[in-house]
Amino acid sequence: MKIEILGTGCAKCEKLAASADAAAKSLGVPYELVKVKDLAEIMRRGVVFTPALAVDGEVKVSGKVVDEAAIKTILLAAAS
Repeated sequence: MKIEILGTGCAKCEKLAASADAAAKSLGVPYELVKVKDLAEIMRRGVVFTPALAVDGEVKVSGKVVDEAAIKTILLAAAS
């Protein structure tokens, strides 16, 4: 599973990355965490507000930091 954090590296982006990392580790799913900081790439994906969370190329959350529990739900849905 590829988990991507789309954002410039701000504090909110880092918090979302940490929550996503913790969620994936607690679920025990194999994953790769990638930070996408290139604004052209972020815009190409249709993200207007950062940070954003994408799983396997699909943007799941944009413009807010969701907690670990919400990310677990997203990851479980993406894995099935």
